[in-house]
Amino acid sequence: MLLAVDIGNTHTVIGVFKEDSLLHHWRTASDLARTEDEIFVMLKFLLEEHGIKRSDLKGAAISSVVPDLTPVLKIMCKKYFQVEPLVINALVKLNFEVKYNNPSAVGADRICNAAAAIERYGAPLVIIDFGTATTFDCIDKSGNYSGGIIAPGIASSIETLHKKAAKLPSVDMVFPEEIIGHTTEESIQSGIMIGTSVMIDGMVRRLKDELGKQTKIVATGGLARKVAGRTECIDEVNPFLSLEGIASIYRLNS
Repeated sequence: MLLAVDIGNTHTVIGVFKEDSLLHHWRTASDLARTEDEIFVMLKFLLEEHGIKRSDLKGAAISSVVPDLTPVLKIMCKKYFQVEPLVINALVKLNFEVKYNNPSAVGADRICNAAAAIERYGAPLVIIDFGTATTFDCIDKSGNYSGGIIAPGIASSIETLHKKAAKLPSVDMVFPEEIIGHTTEESIQSGIMIGTSVMIDGMVRRLKDELGKQTKIVATGGLARKVAGRTECIDEVNPFLSLEGIASIYRLNS
């Protein structure tokens, strides 16, 4: 079995794979204050709830966009599971070429999304990840990572607006019934929720001009299902794309 850890800015998603199959997965807070011992205690409980022993895990791989948490997870894997984890970046062996001017600048989460999407859906394609940021990762017709787009995330936009404008409240991440808001809350929800879906459709139309009209659009991330149904362009929703990419890259490097 493989332990796959996707450390994001807000949440850390943990998965256990048996060969190609994702058996179990959990979402926890990306808490900088946690030690390797605390993380293990939590993980041990989750594993035992599903009858998984420490000795069942023969490998580990980490995708992280939080540098301060990466060494903590590495120590935990070595201390409690006796495995040296693969820490994923653009310099490990991949099933595609990264054509960014500086490949090392591409986040590990985006690398993992690309690896899984290329393997599962082919090319060309665009992966839209709804996380702390909303990112677009573009795979050209040759199956290589050509670049992408980074936009503010939905939750980040709501939080920033609330903090920067004294009279604007924090609102739930739901779509209002009408575009025209009749309350301040509805007005914010329209601007951010509907505004995001319109932005996505507009971006994808322009991306298809560059990548080709047959480009497949795949959505992932915590809010993927909520937003996908409000767009005209998303073809597939895969909430565990990053975990699948971690497992795929681990297999390729082992």
